[in-house]
Amino acid sequence: MIFGDKYKAGWGRRNTLSSLFTLLNWFIRGLFFRLFWRSSEGLVLIGPSVKIISGHKLSVGKNFIIERGAEINCISSEGIQLGEKVTIGSYATIRPSNLYGGAVGMGLKIGNHSNIGPYSYIGCSGYIEIGNNVMMAPRVSLYAENHNFDSIDVPMKDQGVATAPIIIEDDCWIAANCIILSGIRIGKGSVIAAGSVVTKDVAPYSVMGGNPAKKLKTRI
Repeated sequence: MIFGDKYKAGWGRRNTLSSLFTLLNWFIRGLFFRLFWRSSEGLVLIGPSVKIISGHKLSVGKNFIIERGAEINCISSEGIQLGEKVTIGSYATIRPSNLYGGAVGMGLKIGNHSNIGPYSYIGCSGYIEIGNNVMMAPRVSLYAENHNFDSIDVPMKDQGVATAPIIIEDDCWIAANCIILSGIRIGKGSVIAAGSVVTKDVAPYSVMGGNPAKKLKTRI
């Protein structure tokens, strides 16, 4: 038992030192990255294998974290604006525009104390605005555009896209594997259950679930 306690204490110290070393590396990486951004404040932590494209159109508030392997493409007419204490999870992608041509997208704004979950995809060719205190779980997808397909004589990939904004108001929880389509507003204080596909506006304080998502109950 005594040996076990000593082992646990040593293991805890090693974990602490490892975490501090990792954070120090992320901090140093942040010092370099932020030199190329439009603006940044406070602490910036950048994980390994992160890609930030056209960072001169990126603005971030205090205590910004972007984890391992995430990508932010900032090529957009409105830029990418992130508030205080925003976290972009591992391998998440924010993409308003293609790197290899096509129309320039609108961009993204995220409020304070909000996060993008790991492996999520934020397709902000149409404008996307996410409020304060929004929790987003892994593998959430937001698509602010739809492919046009009216003509059967023209390949769909050549018919262009139609964009419409997505608005997620304050204090929402978007659970894992949700899909939110273009033109949708999710009202304040709402919960979107895991695996839901949101095709219509969501009233404030609603709990939604299913494909397509339907109201399960209200929080008030």
